Amino acid sequence: MKKEKSPIITVIRNAMPAIVSIVISKSVKELEEEIKKEAPNTLPLGDKKMQIPKEAIDAHGMVRIGGGSGFIVDKSGIILTNKHVIADPHAEYTIFLSSGERHNAEILARDPINDVAVLRIKPTHGVLPALKLGDSSNLELGQTVVAIGNALGLFKNTVSRGIISGLSRAIAAQADPDAPMQEMRGLIQTDAAINPGNSGGPLVNIFGEVIGINAAIVFGAQNIGFTIPINAAKRDLEDMRRFGYIKKPLLGLRYVTIDENLQEKLKLPVSYGALVMNEAHFDESVIKNSPAHKAGIKDRDIILECDGNRITTDKTIQDMLENHKVGDVIFLKVRRKQKEFQTKVVLAERK
Repeated sequence: MKKEKSPIITVIRNAMPAIVSIVISKSVKELEEEIKKEAPNTLPLGDKKMQIPKEAIDAHGMVRIGGGSGFIVDKSGIILTNKHVIADPHAEYTIFLSSGERHNAEILARDPINDVAVLRIKPTHGVLPALKLGDSSNLELGQTVVAIGNALGLFKNTVSRGIISGLSRAIAAQADPDAPMQEMRGLIQTDAAINPGNSGGPLVNIFGEVIGINAAIVFGAQNIGFTIPINAAKRDLEDMRRFGYIKKPLLGLRYVTIDENLQEKLKLPVSYGALVMNEAHFDESVIKNSPAHKAGIKDRDIILECDGNRITTDKTIQDMLENHKVGDVIFLKVRRKQKEFQTKVVLAERK
């Protein structure tokens, strides 16, 4: 019987040993306390706690509450996944290798801006297989890609093939219905099938290089998935190597990016830029003692340009800061009422 020979099959075969499944668990006691807090009036009279089925409790008194995916990027046991996969500080995270070997996960860092997290396990049998990280700065529409992950938390090492359908996408996403909305920008769009549980798995090109971390899907739509460019994660890994934590630059502004609709609604003088304003009455639009505050930025100012580049909905302040480090100097062109001026800002470290 003849076997198909394809570079895609080779890529999948080589990548599979480095893919991991992440199981999210909580203790019975922790779950019972959460249930009592969230739904105290729904328990029957006389019941002090809601019973958790015995078959759902493992030998360690833990209950599985979710799952995700990840992939090994260093033979010493460093793993990348999504921040939202390991967001619960009260949960325990267990890593299952493709061989079935089980490890407790140590959370090294959560990226405060990108949906990226760095984990570590201690290998028990020598070095681990690791995936090579590619470059997400020179991607093209139509490139062939492969998504690998733990689909629906049930189907281990599920593979789907597709192409890059879009670049620099921006979406508002939720990790779950009770979580706050989070804006995600600069994403890769793909038609490779990404399902719940695939979060944290790699998007791989035909050379076997990781170009993204699978992050989100659009419910109700078909073949629309979003992936975090791997270069964002590479910067995080470099920070971990140099500083032991993820080091992100801080400007210190709350703002809304202006488009033609906002210009018309607020009667603004321009149809681009970032309007400095707070999101709630108790928030500061310019954080005290931040770089923006020290540079003289005020509420209702409009930041027109950053380093000579016009700020638009396609290229926001956040996008521009992604290319800068703590201590970098940037120049902002600002409009205040009828006057325009330029100011220098030294980026500080986000705490």
